[in-house]
Amino acid sequence: MPSLMKKLYQEKAVPALQAKFKYSNPMEIPAIEKVVINVGAGIKHDYNLEMIAENLKKITGQAPVTTQAKKSISNFKLRQGQTIGLKVTLRGNRMYEFLDRLVHATLPRVHDFRGLSPKAFDKQGNYTIGMKDQLAFPEVKAESIEQLHGLEIVLVTSAKKEEEGLALLTELGFPLKEKK
Repeated sequence: MPSLMKKLYQEKAVPALQAKFKYSNPMEIPAIEKVVINVGAGIKHDYNLEMIAENLKKITGQAPVTTQAKKSISNFKLRQGQTIGLKVTLRGNRMYEFLDRLVHATLPRVHDFRGLSPKAFDKQGNYTIGMKDQLAFPEVKAESIEQLHGLEIVLVTSAKKEEEGLALLTELGFPLKEKK
């Protein structure tokens, strides 16, 4: 059974985007290709990577991979190959299920949430959400947390422009603030 978000995309967003942007080819219609959840553990190594990995696994349902520094930077005491974070890439049904939980369960739980900023798009229509801690996710229990960590959620879309990405997320029901 497809998730609510996938059904919403197929039944509501595709026709609306095709009408708005007058796409002649259905392959031109923007879609979310993947979602990348990233936690930067930093170079201080005061984060417990196993605990962060367990939290990411609970949140996404998929085991994270470690990210290493690509080059050494002496001012930051960073060495090439040193572990600096964890990430999970979601595609397909898992991605749609995660987005459904994000929009309908997680974001409403964020303290003082007033909507997502429409300015967080890059030039290609990709969208980034930064979260201060992992407590907003219902899968993570506050009692089991040793330390709080932030995370970054990147929605990689097939949109070619910022305007197309904004229209896509609006059609999918993302709680975006009005653009000023």
